[in-house]
Amino acid sequence: MTTPAPPPPPVSSTFRLVNASVRVLMALGRVRLEVEGLDLLPDRPGVILASNHLSLADPVLLAMVVHRAVGRRVRHMAKAEAVALPIFGVLLRDYGGFAVRRGRPDREAYRMAREVLVGGDWLGLAPEGTRSRTGVLGEPKPGVALLAVRSGAEVVPAAIWGTEELWPVGAPLPRPGKTVHIRFGAPYRIVAPPEPEADAIDIGRRPAQAERHAVLDAASEDLMRRIAALLPPEYRGRFG
Repeated sequence: MTTPAPPPPPVSSTFRLVNASVRVLMALGRVRLEVEGLDLLPDRPGVILASNHLSLADPVLLAMVVHRAVGRRVRHMAKAEAVALPIFGVLLRDYGGFAVRRGRPDREAYRMAREVLVGGDWLGLAPEGTRSRTGVLGEPKPGVALLAVRSGAEVVPAAIWGTEELWPVGAPLPRPGKTVHIRFGAPYRIVAPPEPEADAIDIGRRPAQAERHAVLDAASEDLMRRIAALLPPEYRGRFG
């Protein structure tokens, strides 16, 4: 007998209001949203949603679609500068965003990411770490694979495109009359060798660490190819 999934954590009124407002604005702006793979989304807590990233519109649209499909809120990392803004930052935090500092390891952001997963929400991440300026997939950072291994969380690959035309990089506002596509892949887990013991001698740790790094690099590559397979060929870059 299958154990039912625990109910999702409650979401804020800001989360519901923003999603409702986005749907109204999309209707007024004649923005079409075409979604595939909803049947693959697991109704389970603590899932990592890993997607490409083309526009500021991506996190909200992905979160809105996932919440309507399985009732789970997706929380995304956001630039620390954006979270610190007086009005927009408050709205971003209430929606579920949390800060990450660019350019160096951020232990606080990693701790927050683990808390999101343990708390039952989904965690939205872009393996590339930032928006693509060319539209094609860039090189992945190791953080998503490392977090997936250490947390044991399922990973759902996702692809989104058309948002680079809806809200291009540098544009002050979205543009009407566009079509956005979202496609979800099957969930899976990333497995890596256990980390070496802290008291192991250096000569024994080095091969284990090298093996672990190699596995994580391969896992990141595999994740990007899963995302690429969901995208049209022109967005895949070298992963096609």
